[in-house]
Amino acid sequence: MIQKILVINGPNLNLLGTREKEKYGNTSLADIQKKCEAHSKKIGLHIDFKQSNVEGEIVNFIQNSKDIHHGIIINAGGYTHTSVAILDALLAVQKPTIELHITNIYKREDFRHKSLISKASNGIICGLGVDGYLMALDGIKKIINNEN
Repeated sequence: MIQKILVINGPNLNLLGTREKEKYGNTSLADIQKKCEAHSKKIGLHIDFKQSNVEGEIVNFIQNSKDIHHGIIINAGGYTHTSVAILDALLAVQKPTIELHITNIYKREDFRHKSLISKASNGIICGLGVDGYLMALDGIKKIINNEN
């Protein structure tokens, strides 16, 4: 049986490739999705790739994953630092979860150093650019297969 992974992207990530290129580079979210789909096929995963600027929609993505997905990769963007609702949803579904950030949140503004969703995450990848998505896919597969 192929394992299904939910990849969630939060607010403003739809602007990748055009916003703050010095921080985020030139790669668009559509480009990241294509890379993730190719890599997931190579390692035997199926991904559902989603993006929303709306906190409640992200909560719905997480809640709806309960009986469908084996794990979650989440780049919650700015909601990482503010959303108790996303944390609560992740804790409620109890899925293996990797928190992901393109930039190193610890080299940015002080308010970004605190992640509310880390409590629900098995691991965090930050500061490795868009390649962090591929690393997260490898990592979630190992977590699900108890290879850690």
